[in-house]
Amino acid sequence: MQNRITNPRITHLAKNEIFVFGSNLGGMHGGGAAAVAMELFGAVWGQGVGLQGQSYAIPTMQGGVETIKPYVDEFVDFAASHTEYDFLVTRVGCGIAGFTDAEIAPLFEGCRSLENVALPQEWWEIFGG
Repeated sequence: MQNRITNPRITHLAKNEIFVFGSNLGGMHGGGAAAVAMELFGAVWGQGVGLQGQSYAIPTMQGGVETIKPYVDEFVDFAASHTEYDFLVTRVGCGIAGFTDAEIAPLFEGCRSLENVALPQEWWEIFGG
């Protein structure tokens, strides 16, 4: 993947691309990127975690940043072992969940070395480029 910056307005995906979005544990994809994932990319109502269609859910609504970290770690491992996919990570947790980019970006530190993961521009700036 050449450009590892996620487009903030994703409306279509290539066959091998996966839309990574913030969810809630109940999988009620009613707003924000979760609604986009359900409407356009195969997210499943009632499934709050993991791969579904051309999307991947990371729960962000269940507590503080420390409750999100295990799910992000699971995603990083998944992306590392599924290099056949390109993952387009949205600003997970920075919309309806109410976290800041500075709180969430460090959780995705493990993605910096993964050539098949694109991250939001704001997070690359937090990482220092």
